[in-house]
Amino acid sequence: MIRNISFEGMNRIETLEYPIIALREMLLNALIHRNYMGAPTQIRVYDKKLFVWNDGNLPETITLQQLTQSHSSHPRNPVIAEACFKGGYIDSWGSGIMKIIGSCKSAGLPTPDMNEKEGGFIVTLFKDKFVEEFLQRISLNDRQIKAVLHVKEKGRITNSEYQDINNVSKRTATNDLSELVEEHKLFKQLGASVSTYYEIA
Repeated sequence: MIRNISFEGMNRIETLEYPIIALREMLLNALIHRNYMGAPTQIRVYDKKLFVWNDGNLPETITLQQLTQSHSSHPRNPVIAEACFKGGYIDSWGSGIMKIIGSCKSAGLPTPDMNEKEGGFIVTLFKDKFVEEFLQRISLNDRQIKAVLHVKEKGRITNSEYQDINNVSKRTATNDLSELVEEHKLFKQLGASVSTYYEIA
């Protein structure tokens, strides 16, 4: 994992690619909610994402949607949870997922992906919002994804270039680009008339 280096006065500041708060909460959640009779917790780090998978599904009374809001906690291991609470590692019940989401948002990262998978629960953090997996999650079509990746590499795109790389009409290109600007807020439109081009917002 890479640390970004910056300076404040004479002090060297090292910032991880992923928020410390998010990583901390993911590990604490794994500790407290793990099924200790099952598989071990698994952490995988890739070039553009990181995930933690933990054995044990969500309680039947909690949905994925409820996790992103204020909710009660149902620790699979209440003794460990109580020890973590008294030791100062967790400060309130049922707030871990919201801290993960909030810290990623503050760091300018995409909303983490959370899902039940293969008998366990998986949380995925993305390094930036311009990776294909995340772009698919926010319902961009294949043409728009290709355009975003093009702009990420080249810095900009015009309507004509959009037509060429996707083999579509000007009208389709205009509609797709308008969605990327107005609905998804991924592009900003610059220039005027025939010199119009699009960059990452």
